[in-house]
Amino acid sequence: MAKVLNEEQFKEQIVSKYTDVIGEKLGGEIHSFSDEWFAKAENLIKPKAPIRDATKFTYAGAWYDGWETRRHNTEEADWVIFKLGVSSAKLIGCEVDTAFFNGNHAPYISVEALQNFDNDKDLLSSKWDEIIPKTECGPSQRHFFVRDQITEKNYNYARIRMYPDGGIARFRLYGSVIPVVSDSNSTEIIDYASVKNGGVAIKVSDQHFGTADNLLLPGRGHDMSDGWETKRSREPGHTDWVIIRLGAPTNLKEIVIDTAHFRGNFPQKVNVKGAYLENENGLNYVEWIPIVNDSKTSADKEHSFKVENDDITFTHIKVTIIPDGGVKRVRAFGVKAN
Repeated sequence: MAKVLNEEQFKEQIVSKYTDVIGEKLGGEIHSFSDEWFAKAENLIKPKAPIRDATKFTYAGAWYDGWETRRHNTEEADWVIFKLGVSSAKLIGCEVDTAFFNGNHAPYISVEALQNFDNDKDLLSSKWDEIIPKTECGPSQRHFFVRDQITEKNYNYARIRMYPDGGIARFRLYGSVIPVVSDSNSTEIIDYASVKNGGVAIKVSDQHFGTADNLLLPGRGHDMSDGWETKRSREPGHTDWVIIRLGAPTNLKEIVIDTAHFRGNFPQKVNVKGAYLENENGLNYVEWIPIVNDSKTSADKEHSFKVENDDITFTHIKVTIIPDGGVKRVRAFGVKAN
């Protein structure tokens, strides 16, 4: 049995601690599917919330912003296989959103995963591990399912099955990223804020226009929508901030703050602090160590800051923007601590 959480519980226990490892913006891909007659499987991993236009029709029928298959499936279930957007991940839970599917929603779903690192297996004939057992879904609502504990194995493919057919608007699959990092070269400098290397934005003051997890994505994005942007502040002394858990304890060498595409709304200044935490229970009481002092920023630019105290090991960094605005990416380059 999977635990069923409400939205607030899921955000606190899962979204703030783990990563959606199949999301399109992270590089997740649709590998294959059983059917997508009414609506395409690729919609499942779109980053934006689903929408509905009841006046819109296609050759196949009514238009839906999600994945919808034919009626009267003769097999047990329809399915979609995803290739994770990270090298691999241990899995903990998922969100299944049946928004606007009412009378044509998926009655039940299950989630499975597979290790196929050599890409030498026939995925359909492989033995898949159960992540979330067959669980009932309701119409036009968000469902939050969580395992009792994170998987011991790490995976690079996932499959959702819906019984027997129907529609799902969005699917999010959360887990801990397991990066491929060379152990043979202890001096290798890696961006440990990157989601690809296990970085997670665990806490944020505000993310009104763009979410903090965008800060850790690869590349420089395509516009302001895939960065982090806060509301305009009106109070003197206001600042916004984000706390990032690094992918490993790190001796930092360089911090990069990228304001790409933020041209009239970049922060006036930025600073960065760090901390070493054995666990995150003491996050509210930690004494942050300055890494980058208040520094002026400018539009549409990568700002690079060399770290002087590179002999200190950090597990978390706190990026503060003064007073508010938008940042595209945060990079924390360093060497994994021994």
